[in-house]
Amino acid sequence: MSALTEVLAIAGPTASGKTALAVALAHCLDGEVINGDAMQVYRGLDIGTAKITNEEMEGIPHHLFDIKSPMESFSAAEYQAIVRAKIFEIQSRGKLPIIAGGTGLYLQSVLFDYRFTEAAADIEVRERLEQELLTEGTEVLYNRLKTLDPVSAEKIHPNNHRRLVRALEIIEVSGVTKANHEANQGTTPMYHSFIVGLDLKREILYDRIDRRVDLMMEKGLVEEVTGLWEQGVRDVQSVQAIGYKELYLTITGDLSKEDAVELIKKNTRHYAKRQMTYFRNKLDVHWYDATTERNQLVQKIYTEVKDFQQVVANTKGMH
Repeated sequence: MSALTEVLAIAGPTASGKTALAVALAHCLDGEVINGDAMQVYRGLDIGTAKITNEEMEGIPHHLFDIKSPMESFSAAEYQAIVRAKIFEIQSRGKLPIIAGGTGLYLQSVLFDYRFTEAAADIEVRERLEQELLTEGTEVLYNRLKTLDPVSAEKIHPNNHRRLVRALEIIEVSGVTKANHEANQGTTPMYHSFIVGLDLKREILYDRIDRRVDLMMEKGLVEEVTGLWEQGVRDVQSVQAIGYKELYLTITGDLSKEDAVELIKKNTRHYAKRQMTYFRNKLDVHWYDATTERNQLVQKIYTEVKDFQQVVANTKGMH
């Protein structure tokens, strides 16, 4: 058990092969898969998010898929809390938790000491500050912010009362400025985690993305999107996802289907680029060539994860 109380994460851009790799690694490392994609938590968003099917799961338990109605909102802070509990639960069964997904902030928030500013919230403090704003005026509170947190004061317009009150609330509740709150976070590991990154040349990735979008259209993405529209799913977080927001514009008559498909491809390429930037800048990733033959890739990662687990076990044995 000692060598297994770790976490494996699989990162990489959209269409790089994370889903299938997670299943293959779960088979040989006795693991269970946790969704690390912000949009796959929603029921009914299947084709456009390239959600794993029951057949593709190959009997491996998968967690955090379809846990939200498309009308509900979902935050990284909520994800962090649910997944940390899920990691504990999976480890308690002697299994290896494998988080697979492309939402960098979600991975970082779970694996590191990422503290969300909403944690520094106190309704009583906020109400008192709002009352002060009414009785003493904007200038008094803004001058206080300039003294306590000049960095935030520069970014916040005095008339943006909500942000002004929020910045003062964070200082009062947490004892640090908003900037410090955000700077000193997300770097200390919460687990012994091994992060696999799938890398591939840009032209190959873009070709995969284009083909994937064409396949989604063949599988019935238009019908899926139309179904959501007809259920009244509008102006909510879920349908801001790429593929859904563009096809909604075809329903409203603002875009032709052909233009929507091209826009989905373009927006997905831009998203993939942002994903890679995040993973390279924010996480300590072990990169692998995603075009490597599947069995070879799985064997290579399996060997390195086993070596990593052995090092962790030895370290624990020394304490």
